Amino acid sequence: MGGLNLEVFKFGMYVMFPIGIMYYFGTNLDSRFAVQDFWPKAEHANRVPTEREEIREELERLRTRRNKWVLHFLR
Repeated sequence: MGGLNLEVFKFGMYVMFPIGIMYYFGTNLDSRFAVQDFWPKAEHANRVPTEREEIREELERLRTRRNKWVLHFLR
């Protein structure tokens, strides 16, 4: 049978184990669980056209794409 020292040790483990786990997983999250190149760079991301000419070009591109799609399925 254990004495007082064993009970103090067990109590310390019961208290410190969850605190240690929370400290381990709660600190330095950015470097430990980060995924490299997760977010796309600005040049690879979609950009909403804001200028009148860009909007016109985008509409023309979408119209030609839709027409190709319709012609493909009408054959």
